[in-house]
Amino acid sequence: MEVVLLPTPEDCGRVVADAVAGSVLAALGRGGPVVLGLATGSSPLLAYRELLRRHREEGLSFDGVEAFLLDEYVGLPAGHPESYREVIRRELTDELGLDPAVVHGPDGAAADPLQAAHDYEDRLLAAGPVAVQVLGIGANGHLGFNEPGSSLASRTRVKTLTEQTRIDNARFFGDDVTAVPRHVITQGLGTILGAEHLVLVATGEAKAAAIAAAVEGPLTASCPASVLQLHRHVTLVVDEAAGAQLTRADYYRYVLSHKLTDQGW
Repeated sequence: MEVVLLPTPEDCGRVVADAVAGSVLAALGRGGPVVLGLATGSSPLLAYRELLRRHREEGLSFDGVEAFLLDEYVGLPAGHPESYREVIRRELTDELGLDPAVVHGPDGAAADPLQAAHDYEDRLLAAGPVAVQVLGIGANGHLGFNEPGSSLASRTRVKTLTEQTRIDNARFFGDDVTAVPRHVITQGLGTILGAEHLVLVATGEAKAAAIAAAVEGPLTASCPASVLQLHRHVTLVVDEAAGAQLTRADYYRYVLSHKLTDQGW
């Protein structure tokens, strides 16, 4: 796991954009379809804005890319403004010029969400390995919507949100906790580990304990994000506030300052 500790959230956004663009372009260079994994929430927003800037101003192209979302609320009707498919459309994929037909998410409005979860897992596996998966992290260490206690080998399934996660997400629903769905369809931790490159971004002191547990704590279902320790290619990008509880912070800065010229992300 490469821990990239940077001064500001804006610096984090630029590095995440570098990592995502680099992995996508490398995969496109190998030929065939390329799958990009997208997360919603506040953490990736600056990276998405930087990708959009490069698309508009520098000609960064995502032609040939198919996108899959990490998760979706259960019970929100199709087209609901806070459904993750609508959020990612507004924040990124429409402006990147991606056809809605190649942007996929779990069907949270399905009559049978349990079957919808299985169908989404099958569709993701059939599309091929995810070239790069963007991730955030919850204050309780959740990854996707894999709450503490999730199996480290789990696949896409329906999960029940903790009340704290619902409270944290109420800001997207007019601060009305009762409007936040109790259930989601989420890629499992085992599903997430199938991606070729995982890029996690976190900013702010509220994420500091979760980041320290994920990076330097034991591998445990009590901190689902600790499963990242098992993956062969993780780029974890945090600002100083989110990295404040990392005991090896000086070493991470040292490694970053001595990267090989062609090492990349």
